Amino acid sequence: MGKLGVIMGSNGLGSEGENVAATAAGHGAFVLQRHGGSAGDYTLPHRIDHVENLRALVGQGCDRVVAIASVGSLKEELAVGSFVCPDDFIAMHVGISALDDARAHRAPGFDRAWRARVLEAWPEGELGARDGGVYWQAIGPRFETPAEIRLMATHADVVGMTLGAECVVAGDLEIPYAAICVVDNLANGVGAREISLEEVERQRLANVVRLRDALDAALPRLVDA
Repeated sequence: MGKLGVIMGSNGLGSEGENVAATAAGHGAFVLQRHGGSAGDYTLPHRIDHVENLRALVGQGCDRVVAIASVGSLKEELAVGSFVCPDDFIAMHVGISALDDARAHRAPGFDRAWRARVLEAWPEGELGARDGGVYWQAIGPRFETPAEIRLMATHADVVGMTLGAECVVAGDLEIPYAAICVVDNLANGVGAREISLEEVERQRLANVVRLRDALDAALPRLVDA
């Protein structure tokens, strides 16, 4: 059996985020920071080389991936602090593949069997993850306008800037891929407060401990899955 790969997003940056990454590594997973190793070399979402990242996981012997991503909620009832395990995504503008021949003409998606195992391993109760939802990948790096969010909300539940492309590449490389999204903010126009980077960062930091505790419970089962 190969290694479990865990891809961390902005939730894995900074001193608190590094504690989350260390928790994952401590359980025997190989941890990859999609935005780079530290705030000093932060890679903006639209500049991330997903092919290089996923090939690096393969090179480390990883044969399955759990991706962690910070997202904005498109629904007021999907509160900040929620965990979501999406079952589909929208990324129509994303033109990416790890393949350069006709094999690239395939239908992508989260791996159903692996996603089910991730949900089975994830804790229940206060740290439980919502089973299902649509992730909309925006281009970034800017936040979306309220009008854009209203459009997205008719078709999706959460918005981010990375997972669709990452999922496509993982499928190209035949790596089972599932994701856990951490709702770190209400998308622009959904909540009463105007969105700002400072507010998103504040809420992200407030969720880091919960993410660490959830991974601490789930990873022992997933490393051996």
